Amino acid sequence: MIGIPAGLLAANFVEWAFHKHVLHALGKKKRSLWAFHWHEHHRACNRYDHVDPAYERSVIGWHGQGKEAVALGVGVMLGVPFFPVAPFFVGAMWYSAYNYYRKHKRAHLDTEWARRHLPWHYDHHMGPNPDANWCVTRPWFDEILGTREPYVGTERERADRQRRQERAEARA
Repeated sequence: MIGIPAGLLAANFVEWAFHKHVLHALGKKKRSLWAFHWHEHHRACNRYDHVDPAYERSVIGWHGQGKEAVALGVGVMLGVPFFPVAPFFVGAMWYSAYNYYRKHKRAHLDTEWARRHLPWHYDHHMGPNPDANWCVTRPWFDEILGTREPYVGTERERADRQRRQERAEARA
């Protein structure tokens, strides 16, 4: 049974490391397979107040959401050989992959839900430092590794939200 908390912890570390070292470090390079994350996903979040309209379309396709699902599927498949010896650990990793996709998609379709339930992820996209707050489902490894930078509920966030609202009203 120790495999369940160990799997959840390992999955959170993979989420943190993959986001930091693959989606951002490689994703900032325009020719990278992972460029969609920085050049499409982050741009959409900035333009549409954390919403990414790409999540409104089908997951099937070679676009950001499809690549995210393929990466999660590859991660799930990597666990298959280990299932007979560590079923609880692998099961927790599989659950984490599903949970990641579910929460990440919802966060980018419902800004207020994201602010309430995943403030650390909202902070990643809407805060002043997109190179912090790498975790999506739980902030564990951001806290452990010192990369958590709160933004939701700060004076800076209040001022930024007011400015965005004023711009939106001026365009309307």
